[in-house]
Amino acid sequence: MSNNLAQCQMLVRKAVAAGAKALFLPEAGDYIASSPAETVSLARSTEDSIFVKGLQHEASQAGLAINVGIHEPATGGKRVKNTLIWIDEGGIITHRYQKLHLFDVEIKDGPVLKESKSVEPGSSIVPPFPTSLGSMGLMICFDLRFPALSARLRDVGAQIITYPSAFTVPTGKVHWETLLRARAIETQSYVIAAAQVGAHNEKRVSYGHSMIVDLWGKVVAEAGGVEEWKGEPEIIVGEVDLGFLQKVRREMPLHPRRDVVDVVETSSKSNRCE
Repeated sequence: MSNNLAQCQMLVRKAVAAGAKALFLPEAGDYIASSPAETVSLARSTEDSIFVKGLQHEASQAGLAINVGIHEPATGGKRVKNTLIWIDEGGIITHRYQKLHLFDVEIKDGPVLKESKSVEPGSSIVPPFPTSLGSMGLMICFDLRFPALSARLRDVGAQIITYPSAFTVPTGKVHWETLLRARAIETQSYVIAAAQVGAHNEKRVSYGHSMIVDLWGKVVAEAGGVEEWKGEPEIIVGEVDLGFLQKVRREMPLHPRRDVVDVVETSSKSNRCE
């Protein structure tokens, strides 16, 4: 964790030098373990984590908000929480979201990952909250595949949606950019997706390609991927233009037919055979 903290501290300095208002770091920024048992054994509470404490100090010293994915112990000690925390400019953790959808997958000739073996799923979304960039909605990685979540965040006021991730290489190559752009377009929101990149251990490699996508689906900025990554932490910088967001939402309003959706859902449930 100390090595990961050092890399994040380097990114803080780069973000400050670039004039950024906030720094977005990937899912599992503290560590990615090689087994479920190791995942559980390394988890620390935010009060006891040198990684989190270090980032809180960096945030307060730099006056920079930091969004980062971490692991926290779950009740019972047998699993962990995959959590995304918002550290404000004063170094205070003001919001935390626990990942709802866990990554259980078996890819032919690829990795077999069962996140549910070591991770406890969350039970609710976090309402969007005000930041210096705009109204922020929090999601994590595999949540990206469930558009109802981002639609709900948009409904309750999100202007920016985060997807910190550690995508596998096989799924990243075919789905990563497409999903990010789709979530941005359909919610008319900025999407910020900080991504792990490179090999973590002998079992796990992440795709990379961190992205900032505007609400028109344009990739504003993109970092390198596993193919060209040379081991140096990098940042990408993009502008959130709330005037543009408001213009698009005003000129092309999206009003889902909740009356129809509710009727379809109710009809489906009423017609179900038991």
